Amino acid sequence: MRAMILAAGRGERMRPLTDHCPKPLLDVGGEPLILWHIRRLAASGVREIVINHAWLGRLIEERLGDGAAYGVSIRYSAEGDRALETAGGIATALPLLGDAPFLVINGDVLTDIDFAALAAQAGALDGVHALARLVLVGNPAHNAKGDFGLQPGGRVSADPLEGTGLTFSGVGLYHPALFAGMPAGEPAKLAPLLRGAMAKGRVSGERHDGLWLDVGTPERLLEADAIARARA
Repeated sequence: MRAMILAAGRGERMRPLTDHCPKPLLDVGGEPLILWHIRRLAASGVREIVINHAWLGRLIEERLGDGAAYGVSIRYSAEGDRALETAGGIATALPLLGDAPFLVINGDVLTDIDFAALAAQAGALDGVHALARLVLVGNPAHNAKGDFGLQPGGRVSADPLEGTGLTFSGVGLYHPALFAGMPAGEPAKLAPLLRGAMAKGRVSGERHDGLWLDVGTPERLLEADAIARARA
């Protein structure tokens, strides 16, 4: 199983903190936020990691290296000066991710989602009838309406009013076939791609009720730091 950590965002809402430091390297509990994911992936048995980057990406590579210090192997998908959005970044990194289902994790969330349990469900993604499995969470104040609906049986709907309206955690399991035909190096958003697959019943999901925090503002960065230090 391989995993991709999305780390190419500019972090506009974090400025000026991100003017000279990429958001994944911001300090949370005494170390870069992205290391929270790397250490938990390694502990889950996921040792091959791909990280995409754009803004100040060289600093990410300099800090993390090849991953050997953390018991993993890291390869990088450099997007240059222009981030490619989520789907574009994943499509560009497909040669590094291989032909089997893979995990994708937003680099700017703090969570205790069980990566090993999610990875164990990879066999259910056949690339035809099942293309993705998403982890959904309760709606935070900044996304009160939710993103998608989770229906009985685990099917995910594009309409949050169908089933239980929940927020996408930024953690998902994907089959490469979801991105078939997408050109490398071109910006593309993930949500329209997922909604298209949901309309055909090809996306499943599960709810996570544990730790999850979107570390998207300086205030939430302070919250994440407090949580990480309390758990150290």
